[in-house]
Amino acid sequence: MAEDRSFNRRDLLRLGLTAGAASLAGACGWQGGPLVPVLRAVSRFNDAVGEKVLLSGHRLAPQYPVSARTPERFFPAYSQLHPPPQLAEPSAWTLEVGGHVRKPMRLTLEMLQALPRVTYTVKHHCVEGWSAIATWTGAPVSSLAALVEPTEEARYLRFDTFDRGYFNGWDLKSAMHPQTILAYAFNDRLLTPAHGAPLRLYSPIKLGYKLTKYLTKMGFTSEQSGGFWEDQGYPWFAGV
Repeated sequence: MAEDRSFNRRDLLRLGLTAGAASLAGACGWQGGPLVPVLRAVSRFNDAVGEKVLLSGHRLAPQYPVSARTPERFFPAYSQLHPPPQLAEPSAWTLEVGGHVRKPMRLTLEMLQALPRVTYTVKHHCVEGWSAIATWTGAPVSSLAALVEPTEEARYLRFDTFDRGYFNGWDLKSAMHPQTILAYAFNDRLLTPAHGAPLRLYSPIKLGYKLTKYLTKMGFTSEQSGGFWEDQGYPWFAGV
């Protein structure tokens, strides 16, 4: 497409219908040229529709029998560091929860395991196009929110890690979804480094790159945070 070509209504309609695929293509390395501003605007529109219209706390991702699990050797595991990062002193690890809250806290893994527990077997969806089924166990993010008591200023969450600066942001509604958990177990065993030990964010309502591994901080914010991949063009909402 020539750089000086103007868009007509048919072009914009076609762009709207293919925005998801186009934005993913951009995220995977396509620079987009003159389409970038339009694609970003469409992506922001899609984010707003996903968060305000499509997302519902009553709509749950389907669960599967344990027998449907994908063999672990066929469940890819990604990180920014290779081999995956590991804590030098796992017993010293804590999760810092703060930001716009009345009761900031630091929680050990044992404290998180003592909170209400959710276990489900669900399908994991990757932006690269593959999916896999596994069982995850953890504490609902909503349970931690109840402990720290977010203020009226809290509208978003930011998750930080010890994986070479990996981070991303979530809308509060998605974070409070009943299937959004801080997972410490995968397929009935404590997480290994490959899957984000000692703690990772998990939810079957989001694409894989939103499911932050190697957590160290969870912060309630008044403004939307970007993310490692989101700042490179990946859709911010990334709902499934």
